[in-house]
Amino acid sequence: MLRRCGAGFGTLGLATLLARADESPLAPKLPHSAPRAKYVIQILANGGPAQMDTFDPKPELTKYHGTRLPIHLETERPTSTALGSPFKFDRYGQCGMEVSELFAPLAEKHADDLCVIRSMHTDTPIHENSLRLMNCGASIMARPSIGAWITYGLGTENQNLPGFVVLVPKGMPVAGADNWQSSFLPGGYQGTYIETQDKKAAQLIEHLHNASLSSVEQQAQLDLVEQLNRKHFATRHDPALEARIHSFETAFRMQTAATDAFDIEREPAHVRALYGDTAQAKQMLIARRLVERGVRFVQVWHGTLQPWDSHANISTEHRKLATESCQGITALLSDLKSRGLLDETLVIWGGEFGRTPTVELSQGEKVSPTAGRDHNNHGFTMWLAGGGVRGGTAYGATDEFGFKAVENRVHVHDLQATVLHLLGLDHERLTYRHSGRDFRLTDVDGRVVTELLA
Repeated sequence: MLRRCGAGFGTLGLATLLARADESPLAPKLPHSAPRAKYVIQILANGGPAQMDTFDPKPELTKYHGTRLPIHLETERPTSTALGSPFKFDRYGQCGMEVSELFAPLAEKHADDLCVIRSMHTDTPIHENSLRLMNCGASIMARPSIGAWITYGLGTENQNLPGFVVLVPKGMPVAGADNWQSSFLPGGYQGTYIETQDKKAAQLIEHLHNASLSSVEQQAQLDLVEQLNRKHFATRHDPALEARIHSFETAFRMQTAATDAFDIEREPAHVRALYGDTAQAKQMLIARRLVERGVRFVQVWHGTLQPWDSHANISTEHRKLATESCQGITALLSDLKSRGLLDETLVIWGGEFGRTPTVELSQGEKVSPTAGRDHNNHGFTMWLAGGGVRGGTAYGATDEFGFKAVENRVHVHDLQATVLHLLGLDHERLTYRHSGRDFRLTDVDGRVVTELLA
């Protein structure tokens, strides 16, 4: 009741009674202003989905299919002739939003909940750099990730679970742990990486149970270790040591909480059926269970490396990827909505950049059935849902071929500033002193895109 009423401020008062702020870096903190959202689920279609094949229809591109476009394209590699989308678009919802057949099930149920940004742009067409910029606000330097900044600014409501959880089916995406690092922020704010390929909670998280000691014995052991660590820390003030102390405490508390949160078998059969049986479906259901338990930021990756990087066979590869993820995403929004959680949970979908409207030159001058698209940082699409955004909205535009954002352009730093604003955080005030200056997620740039707000 305290969490759901009065913008959640009741839980902050309760937290001060239950635990001192100096006992946990993740204790709940007051935002700068009244928040519209309390939690974030970021769905990363890593690799770069093609905007003209998903949420940004370009009929003019279809007219030029197989011929040279009448514009100059600044691309990473030489490109060839135009490639019209192999997917049909239709209008959905009361808003009449145009969406590709790839995400038709999502659009049929949630077009009026989606806030689609068709004018995203970023600085580089390189996967590693673009992912770092999207996640950490800097393309080259090691900086704290957005999840780390948010938990640093707000803490989290459930002290028995990490405040920032990263879900990947198996293996590392491009740029690896850089994407969820805490960098110069205290180590307690970094993302907790979980591979979700296994079925049971005990398999998802190593050493979740102690086979040798009872919980009472473990608590006594932990108390002794903490006393020794605190005594050691008092004379050294080492941030790494403080993070390690906190990790011991969190690990012990997770033994019960994680078993519950990650065990989707505890969900009713009809709920599991709603999400489906793919790896992505499982991750979406875990994400819902985590925010339901007060985890502040959940990052859901589609897979290892860059699965959406369809340089070839885009007609089959993009369809396969959408099939893997669409049912789970649709179920996530429906489930959050039915539980009254969508209003306070911001859901974000998109990749690190988009794709070109042309095929790569290496594939020849003629368009073949195996044609694909190259990287494109000049224009791409992302969407938001819930958490105080304006549903049923398509904001901004790319040119007539979908290459470059030309109307109401939104840089990655603008998106980050807007996400922080929805959580009640001022991106210019959320800073951390390091190496003689104040750092922030948006560096020295970024604006809140107020047109996206409900």
